[in-house]
Amino acid sequence: MSPAHEPTAHGGPASAADAGTDTDTARLAALGYESHYKRDMSPWANFSLGFTYLSPVVGVYALFGFSLATGGPPMIWSLVVAGLGQLLVALVFGEIVSQFPVSGGIYPWARRLWGRRWAWLSGWVYLVALLVTIASVTYGAGPYAASLLGVEPTVNNTIACALAILLIATLINLSGTRNLARAAIIGFAAELLGALAVGIWLLATERHHGVGALFDDFGTGGGGSYAGAFLAASLIGIFQYYGFEACGDVAEEVRDPGRRIPRAMRMTIYVGGAAAMFVTFALVSSVADIGAVVSGADADPVTTVLTAAFGSVAVKVILGIVLVSFVSCAMSLQAAASRLAYSYARDDMIAGSRALARFSAARAVPPYALLLAAVVPALVVVGSKVSADALTKIISFASLGIYLGFQMVVLAALRARAKGWRPAGPFSLGRWGLPVNAAALAYGVGAMVNMSWPRTPEAPWYDDCIVPLSGAVVVGAGLLYMALTRHHGRGGAPAGDAIPGAAADPAPPAPPVKEEV
Repeated sequence: MSPAHEPTAHGGPASAADAGTDTDTARLAALGYESHYKRDMSPWANFSLGFTYLSPVVGVYALFGFSLATGGPPMIWSLVVAGLGQLLVALVFGEIVSQFPVSGGIYPWARRLWGRRWAWLSGWVYLVALLVTIASVTYGAGPYAASLLGVEPTVNNTIACALAILLIATLINLSGTRNLARAAIIGFAAELLGALAVGIWLLATERHHGVGALFDDFGTGGGGSYAGAFLAASLIGIFQYYGFEACGDVAEEVRDPGRRIPRAMRMTIYVGGAAAMFVTFALVSSVADIGAVVSGADADPVTTVLTAAFGSVAVKVILGIVLVSFVSCAMSLQAAASRLAYSYARDDMIAGSRALARFSAARAVPPYALLLAAVVPALVVVGSKVSADALTKIISFASLGIYLGFQMVVLAALRARAKGWRPAGPFSLGRWGLPVNAAALAYGVGAMVNMSWPRTPEAPWYDDCIVPLSGAVVVGAGLLYMALTRHHGRGGAPAGDAIPGAAADPAPPAPPVKEEV
């Protein structure tokens, strides 16, 4: 992809025989860009990409034990609260991507709504969070892979399995958009059918509690207010509902993106949220001794439940489905991170832009941006060999960083509305735009405060405050980078033009994008 006023090595716009693609090309050119991407991703595949990124199985299985032990069964309602909150964010994002269907997501959206500096920092925070999340997902899959292979989940084995999963995801991404789309659909089908099959079987054969258990905190409130326990346990909901933005990260690979991507974002929330609720309810109902989970006697209730319900042999099949979910999730995260890095590079807004902006004409993907989304997470995973606790500390930033990147765009949209922006894409909330935007910001800020709240006073202060500290370090590093390199001032693409009558933000044009044969 390159600014429209610049030459490309790839050729001109799409064939006139495809009127829909021609319309998309003309719309993108009006926004200042000409795309090298192929619009090979169907609406179904675009939704599947968002779903596999959101991944109900990965999200629920990763935090079920913690949340049940912390807040008891009522923690399930946090999935409803977080789902509604993130739906508000998805609606705001839908308006933005509908008007600005440019690949890269957070960075180009913030650029059009506010300007270069805000966009650069928003994208920086989100890119770091994505790279760390890729590491956390692949590392989290390590024990499941080790169990499936019948090896002890030692640190070395977990790292080896994580790197293997990362390699598989990278190879799928490097093979091109069409294969990415196919893998996303396969991952969606396997995860959804697997989650439904497991949930139905658990409810039919291993159900120990009824719906009433969802209102029993099993003493997690400590006899006083339950609010504190619920807020701590609600991390399962906060961690669950992101991934819908990946639908917009690949905007130039979807036909009629202004209409289809907002719909795919909403569907990701609806279907992913319903699946997450069902899986959580099935697991809660099947835990024979919830008191043992709360007391810490059963530290891994998911494995306990699955082994009791399916036996050691059938559990291998379940673990295989879980691993498909982890691979699909890592693959979708990589796709989002690579498109973001590429969108930076094509504007010459980051170190290494010349390499990161290279594009493979044969596979229609940015190969070096994809390698960045593989190498950095691999280094983080390998770093756990030095200190597993260090990896935990690094990953502590992942959810906060993604929420912070989201809210920087939501705030930019609210500021733009106050200055006269009226969403002009096919999808618009009309008069509901302002209240939905404000409510989305309120939810996001509340969620970030909840994630950052110190809850372990017995630990050293730096451990108790690790989440906000890690966020401050990433933001501080970004500000320092901006001050020292001035990359944020480069690039000839429009900036701040969503606001009517905004002053032009001139900058030297970016260098032409180089293609790989």
